[in-house]
Amino acid sequence: MRNVFLITVCLSLQFIHAQPDSLFLKSKAPKYDGPVWAQKNKALVNLSQVSFSNWNSGGSNSISGLLGMESSANYTDKYFTWRNNGLLKYGINKQQSRELRKTDDLLEINSDIGFKPDSISNWFYSAKLNFRTQLTNGYKYPNTDEPISRFLAPGYLFFGGGMEYGKNIDKLSFYFSPLTLKATFVLDEELANAGKFGVTPAVYDADGNVIVAGERVKKEVGILINNGYEMDVATNIKMKQQVSLYTDYINKFGNVDVDWRVDFDFKVNHFVKATLGSHLRYDNDVKTSKPSAVAGEVDEAGAKVQWKQFLGIGFAVDF
Repeated sequence: MRNVFLITVCLSLQFIHAQPDSLFLKSKAPKYDGPVWAQKNKALVNLSQVSFSNWNSGGSNSISGLLGMESSANYTDKYFTWRNNGLLKYGINKQQSRELRKTDDLLEINSDIGFKPDSISNWFYSAKLNFRTQLTNGYKYPNTDEPISRFLAPGYLFFGGGMEYGKNIDKLSFYFSPLTLKATFVLDEELANAGKFGVTPAVYDADGNVIVAGERVKKEVGILINNGYEMDVATNIKMKQQVSLYTDYINKFGNVDVDWRVDFDFKVNHFVKATLGSHLRYDNDVKTSKPSAVAGEVDEAGAKVQWKQFLGIGFAVDF
């Protein structure tokens, strides 16, 4: 009996000693499998064509095409994330008895790096870079003699640092930067002298000669807020939303530049896809024009909301 009693006491003491650890629930850090590099490439071709022959309702033969290339290379480890993305889009349209017209033109590069202090945090100290411009001249059709934009006229560069939240940062992220540099490039002499896209225009003498050339680069420092969200709406339907809000500290603080994109991707099969997209912009530095009271001249008008909508069906290949 004495031996049985001693064994019982020992087991009880061991049980009591072990009990407190089981009363606390400890959050476990996510399993870490080591640093990962992930690279994706996508090529997209959208085509549409309409042809008429003795069609009593009338119509104009037309053909449209859009070529898109997108590449990304992302690095992830226990504390760091580094995401890089490049996008190229170019679209054209040709209608019967009308010149070839551009419908889309974009070259964009993105890179951002984030650091989180511990492995279970969803908050990152982040730095972001965004650059975008176009490849070829833009016109206010049907006038093709005077370009209203060119390569690097304009070009936009954003670079800054702040905080970013992202539990699954590739699908959902919120970014706030209290200090972001915005540089607007207008590297075309005529457009710079005219003061397009917010740069300081040239100074002329009484005979129309340039005394001081127009500004080629405009620099601003302000606040940038970004939000990105990606979700599966239904089977084979994906929605991606990106919005950017920027205001300059010195030049009309509170006047917000907006860049908002919403795209729906419809997957028919592995190769055939459809895209429905909306792109809205507002930039107070991009002024419009209106006819002047003087014949043959135009007057500057205020900035207006820019909006582009796109619907296309084509072939997409991931590689």
